[in-house]
Amino acid sequence: MHIDPDIFKAYDVRGVYPGEVNEDAARAIGGAFVAYLRATRIGVGRDMRLSSPALSAAFIDGATAQGADVVDYGMISTDMLYFAVARDGVDGGGQVTASHNPKQYNGMKLVRREALPLSGDEGLTEIRDMIAADRLPAPAARRGRVTTKSVLDAYVDHVMTFIDPAIIKPFNVVLDAGSGMGGLVAPKLFDRLPCRTTRLCFEIDGRFPNHEANPLIEENRRDIVERVVAEKADVGIAWDGDADRCFFVDGTGAFVSGDFVTALLSEAFLLKNHGATVVYDLRASYAVKDTAARLGGTALMNRVGHAFFKKRMRESNAIFGGEVTGHYYFRENFFADNGFIPALLILELMSKKGQSLHELLRPLNAKYFISGEINTKLASMDLVPAKLAQIAARYKDGHQYTMDGISVEYPDWHFNVRPSNTEPLLRLNLEATTADQMAAKRDEVIALIRS
Repeated sequence: MHIDPDIFKAYDVRGVYPGEVNEDAARAIGGAFVAYLRATRIGVGRDMRLSSPALSAAFIDGATAQGADVVDYGMISTDMLYFAVARDGVDGGGQVTASHNPKQYNGMKLVRREALPLSGDEGLTEIRDMIAADRLPAPAARRGRVTTKSVLDAYVDHVMTFIDPAIIKPFNVVLDAGSGMGGLVAPKLFDRLPCRTTRLCFEIDGRFPNHEANPLIEENRRDIVERVVAEKADVGIAWDGDADRCFFVDGTGAFVSGDFVTALLSEAFLLKNHGATVVYDLRASYAVKDTAARLGGTALMNRVGHAFFKKRMRESNAIFGGEVTGHYYFRENFFADNGFIPALLILELMSKKGQSLHELLRPLNAKYFISGEINTKLASMDLVPAKLAQIAARYKDGHQYTMDGISVEYPDWHFNVRPSNTEPLLRLNLEATTADQMAAKRDEVIALIRS
């Protein structure tokens, strides 16, 4: 059957419903997923999007036609699916979601046993090609059975094990679930804490009536920023649509970069686990490795992407890993990412140090000046290698490595330029030791990219 091959991305399946992602596609992917894994039992969850129930039913139909039994976990966050797949020992799982994308999108995140992700490098391409070549096995003699199961209470209990709730201070906290799956989990968690909470967009609604559930975009943070300032809150916490990522706003209303959250979470773990290993992505501020060194830990730089992070963390037995995009991974969470453990750990660190989030960040803001990610679109994919070679030649006197795109280090500034997996884009992340130098070097590198 014909399915738009472009819906298979680097880390998931994603497209506009129903033109690109529809019930036929979901049914075929469910069957091919089971065939690829040779699975006998899988778990399935879905987010709050209006098309998710129909796509989930079709995915389950395709999976059971191949003879696999399905545990239907119902409407859950993506990190709840990871937890359920790993805890229940099933052969894999599919979450029907388009994460942070606008409401007209939908898709799937697929994992194998122990919640290890399928990606374009491993699994998604094979599933795509199996469907395109009509190589799906004939339906099984016995259709798989479907059972339903709730994991919410067990999941909340699990997340709470990461902190000592008794030491959490009664902070003033503003929460924004973005009408997404954070509205399912956050009430259960925060009802167990002494914090005073202002709760925005907690009504789960796949139409996103207030704002899109993507806190990385400034306009989607407007509500939480306004309320944090108005309430004189200690911290604001927002989630994306499928709630596997969380984002922070300090008491001044300033958005906190994922680099600095990774540094603070590294501190939270290293205070409890002296000498542990943390993994950070190559775009990140030196705040992460400097924090680890100060607290006697080991920091390992890694290429971007959850499949690479989970693999590296397993290999090095790292206790924690963080990406600047807000994906945070935890050894005691089956090495999977989670959107609620970071929120609890930041509150615990604030409690231990008797500081607001703004106060925790003050030494980092004074020392590390980061550009944030700046994207430049090129005319075609063919131009990407030549442009990276041009950058390498221009900065040949710096220390260079090519783990993912090109990274260049000097004593007082460094940067990474990496290509997008899916379009002719170059992404720049740069840091310097003063604000002026950061601005000057950022403009210099951008000018070269765009020349």
